Amino acid sequence: MRGEQPTPIFRTEEDLSRLAASERIRYRLIGAQCRYHANDNISAFIEDGEIDELRGEVEAKMQEVLRALVIDTESDHNTNETAKRVAKMFLTEVFRGRYVPMPAVTEFPNAERLNELMIVGPIKVRSACSHHLCPIMGRVWIGIMPNEHSNLIGLSKYSRICDWIMSRPQIQEEAVTMLANELQGRVKPDGLAIVMEADHFCMHWRGVKDDQSMMTNSMMRGAFLKDANLRREFLSLLSKKV
Repeated sequence: MRGEQPTPIFRTEEDLSRLAASERIRYRLIGAQCRYHANDNISAFIEDGEIDELRGEVEAKMQEVLRALVIDTESDHNTNETAKRVAKMFLTEVFRGRYVPMPAVTEFPNAERLNELMIVGPIKVRSACSHHLCPIMGRVWIGIMPNEHSNLIGLSKYSRICDWIMSRPQIQEEAVTMLANELQGRVKPDGLAIVMEADHFCMHWRGVKDDQSMMTNSMMRGAFLKDANLRREFLSLLSKKV
């Protein structure tokens, strides 16, 4: 992959086992020619027990970051276990969508051949800006126009899929595209519409320190893109839910 140094060839699993967990996972990803950007899910390349090993690695590195910031974590009771807490937070909470598979989603055939507009939302979502790792807090609305061949999924599953996609470092525009791709492939509707509105703490907390600005973006596919009346109906119903 571009930007990577040549990867050595490990002839046995014993050779590979001597590496740190992050290096073993990276070795598998590069060997499979698989991308591992901040918003990619890499769960297929993580083996049992390696998340715990990663937590140990991140904790050690974060401890060095605190040391480089000249924070005395030994005598400061407030930061004594900060590195451990941050490692756990990154791997099992705020970036969890990178390291675990898609949650189980039960699908049902559209037996009644439903073909009316359905809107889900607002779904509260939490993500992180990949530029500064600052929080992105927002809401998502999803519009579905099913057809007789669509798969129907439970209402709560939309929230679960959103959480899985959003719990990664990324930019909002790409997050909405990834969510649209996942829902399009799973539900197979005639039309799909997504609107996301979010606060970006990289603007609130630093830089211009503007705590009033929000970002809103939308994704329209299929019938929502082609049919202006349907698109207006979705947006008008959405405005009543804000």
